[in-house]
Amino acid sequence: MNIFLICVTCIVAYLIGSIPTAVWYGQGFFGVDVRQHGSGNAGATNVFRVLGKRAGTVVMLVDVLKGYTAAILSTLLWYADVITETEIMTFKIVFGLIAVIGHLYPIFAEFKGGKGVASLLGMVLAVHPEMALVCIGIFLLVVIASQYVSLGSILAALAFPVLLLLRIFGQKESPLLIVFGFVVFLMVVLTHQKNIGRLLRGQENRTVLIRLRKKRDAQ
Repeated sequence: MNIFLICVTCIVAYLIGSIPTAVWYGQGFFGVDVRQHGSGNAGATNVFRVLGKRAGTVVMLVDVLKGYTAAILSTLLWYADVITETEIMTFKIVFGLIAVIGHLYPIFAEFKGGKGVASLLGMVLAVHPEMALVCIGIFLLVVIASQYVSLGSILAALAFPVLLLLRIFGQKESPLLIVFGFVVFLMVVLTHQKNIGRLLRGQENRTVLIRLRKKRDAQ
C-alpha cells in the first residue's frame, strides 16, 4: 500500500469537497453572496430559496457530484494497484467523508460551508446506489408532505442505516456499511441542530422561495 498516494488522494478529496458551489455560483452569476441572505447557509437549499430553482438545481447537482467523485477516487487507486479490491469500499467511505468535511469547512470559503447533505448523497450513491435511490424517494415524500427540507434530510439519513439492518435488498450488508450509515445520520443531525430546534418550536422555514432576483427587479 502506497501511503504517500493515499495521503495525496485524501488531500484531493478534501479540495474537491471544499469547492464552495453555492458561494461561487451566486457571486459569479448573480453578484450575490447567499451567505448574506435567507438562512445564511452556503448550501443548495438556501440557493433554492434565494436564487430560484435553476440555480438551486445546479448547485445541488454539483455538490452531489463532489461527494460522488471523491468516493470513486478509491477505484482509481485500485486500478493503479495502490489498494486491493477488498479495500475499495473502505476507501470510498474514507474519501467521501473527507469530501463532506471539505464541504462543511471549505478552505476556499473561510471554512464556512453548507450542511453537507448533497455531498453525503453523492458519496452514498457511490457506496450503495440502490439504497441512495430509496433514501431520495423518502426525502422527496417527506418534503412534499411536510414542506420541510430539513425534516426530509434527517429522516432520509435515518432510513439509510435502518433499512440496511432490515436487509430490504435481501442480502446481509457489511458491518462497516451499517456503521457508516449511522455515521451519516449522526452527521446530518449534528449539522441540523438549529433546524431541529426550530422544528420542535414550529418555527422552521418551509420550502418557500425568497427569489432575491425578483425582489431586486421589483425595486
